[in-house]
Amino acid sequence: MIAALLTSAACRPGASGSRERPGAASPAKPGGAASPEPDDTAGGTGGNGGSVAACTQEDLAVSSEKARGDSEENRHLLLVVQNAGDKACDLYHGPYVKIGDARGTTPLVEDGDPDPEVPALTLAPGEEAYAALLVSGGHMDEYEAHGVSLTLQGPEPGTVASGPIDVPLPVDTLYADDGQRVTHWTTASGGAPDFITSG
Repeated sequence: MIAALLTSAACRPGASGSRERPGAASPAKPGGAASPEPDDTAGGTGGNGGSVAACTQEDLAVSSEKARGDSEENRHLLLVVQNAGDKACDLYHGPYVKIGDARGTTPLVEDGDPDPEVPALTLAPGEEAYAALLVSGGHMDEYEAHGVSLTLQGPEPGTVASGPIDVPLPVDTLYADDGQRVTHWTTASGGAPDFITSG
């Protein structure tokens, strides 16, 4: 099921929820076998010959919304970042996500990378990118969470380009477990990735 978390783009009339400037949160540390330990000294410029800088929290407005067709359990969320600045910036790989008081970060779906050969995704001013978050995979060890934070990856694997960013949520409480997963960033003109919400 994990390999099929991210499906083809579907029309999206408009993002729900407000676009808020991100704020600070407690530090997030990548966890799980697929998530390298971040290097706080990284960041830097993008992958276009150094002409495009990596996106930071100062560049982005962050929000989230329930995935279309999700049940009352709120298992599937769409993380949305928008370039709120006046210059293009690069997003790398996928976000480091921390749900509630988890000690580690949500594992990244490695086979969900839309283009493994191009780690940088360039956002023009006003453009959005999306990552799909599976909050609960139906596993054991469920816990209650009241917040989500994300940290942007830097150009090099295991590096970061931002501090933790609080993500405004469409619900007050999430119920997460050790089956949680998050996809790589992706963009689509007028569209958004959808989770398969069955099962």
